[in-house]
Formats: sequence, structure tokens, C-alpha cells
Amino acid sequence: MRTSEVAAQARVNTQTLRYYERRGLLAAPERTGSGYRQYGPDAVRVVRFVKRAQQLGFTLDDIEELLHLAQGGPEGCEDAEAMARARIAEMQRRIDELTAMRDALAQLVDTCRQPRGQRDCPILHAIETAAATTAPLRTDHEN
Repeated sequence: MRTSEVAAQARVNTQTLRYYERRGLLAAPERTGSGYRQYGPDAVRVVRFVKRAQQLGFTLDDIEELLHLAQGGPEGCEDAEAMARARIAEMQRRIDELTAMRDALAQLVDTCRQPRGQRDCPILHAIETAAATTAPLRTDHEN
């Protein structure tokens, strides 16, 4: 199967295939007599595997290991599970951080609706505090 056919069936562009080859995720294809890449029958499956694993939050380094585990049969299941659990923990950490950021921004938005004298904007307060305690930056013409 030619590069464009694999790319179309896997719903990626041809540069993605070449990148996966360079990364070792996709086996380098045979070349035809005229120099065209000729991929094997499982190329589309491998690319789809990589894309799905990326959608699940795995890095390309993780995916390389997952591909290796997938070739090893059931013995790789425990390792794959450990990787998935680690990914879940990382996602939860990021969700917690994003939730805290969202909550802080929501609080700021709420303070913007209050009368000016009752507003408490921690961002502006922090900037003012830092500005008051930091020496002013000198410009070139002040030297």
C-alpha cells in the first residue's frame, strides 16, 4: 500500500507517517523498483493504534512501549495497566490544577460585579505589591 493510501485510511497526513517512521513507531516500508514506499498490511492498524493512544493521553514514548507490549501478548497486560494507571493519575493532577484555576478565575469574575470599593482582585493586588517592592527597571536612555 502506498503512503497516500495508508495516510487516507488512517486519517493522517503523509508527514505524520514519515515522522512515525523516524520515531520507530512504524516500520520503515519496503521500496518499489521506482522508489515508492510500499507499506505492509498492518501499517494502517499501527497508525490508528498510535492516534488512539494519543487521544487517551499517552506520549509517543509511552506509545512506543505500548506497541512493544501489544506484540508480547497477554504478558504485557500488567505493564499496560500500570502505564494506564499512571496516565490516569497524571490526568487527575492536571484536572485538579485546571479546576483550581477555573475556580480562581470564577472568583475574580464575581468580584468584578461588586462595587469598586468592595472589589478584592488578588491578581491586581499581587501586581501592585510586587511593583511597590521591586526596583523599577532602567531603560537604556537612563544609563
